[in-house]
Amino acid sequence: QYVHGLFSVLWRELGGVFAGEVREAKTPAAAHLLLEQQTQTLAEVVRDINKFSNNVMARQLYISLGGIVNGAPATSEKAARAVNQWLATRRLSFPELVLENGSGLSRVERISAHNLARLLLVAQRLAVMPEYVGSLPLVAVDGTMRKRLAGAGIAGQAHIKTGTLSGVRAIAGYVLDAKGRTMVVVCIVNHARATGAQAAQDALLKWVYSR
Repeated sequence: QYVHGLFSVLWRELGGVFAGEVREAKTPAAAHLLLEQQTQTLAEVVRDINKFSNNVMARQLYISLGGIVNGAPATSEKAARAVNQWLATRRLSFPELVLENGSGLSRVERISAHNLARLLLVAQRLAVMPEYVGSLPLVAVDGTMRKRLAGAGIAGQAHIKTGTLSGVRAIAGYVLDAKGRTMVVVCIVNHARATGAQAAQDALLKWVYSR
């Protein structure tokens, strides 16, 4: 659907006419391969998603997961089932968890701060932990945290993913504190004046670092 939408817009901008639709069907036996391209590694894809909050890439990866785990065609429903299957293998039960869009751009999706923190703790024990943590924005250095907390002691000492919607401001990730301990931090604010929460969240990060 995304490729169809993008192609249609660009084609029309170039003066073309396009009235085609997306169809799901088997590739005809007589079809000829015109182009083949190898994707980036999963670690590279996840890094681009997390560093810069790329919602389109996140949704594509999420839906692809559904097809890989539960068979084609890939759907959001299959992706949600795949996530819950993975959580079950780690003996994690998140009754409040709702997954819809896969990128976070949803008024329906939800998870508690407590269970998100539990998930981050589990992620620390996975073999892919270095790649995962390295994909999160580094405070005052890069990604969506590049312009925050510059000059503070925590600068360069925390990997924090941000989340932003109208009425929502969230941070979650890891802080290497002044004593060399790795601390998990999660703060989710849902309020009409959530835009004012950034200062409080930055203060929380500095407190965790120096306490």
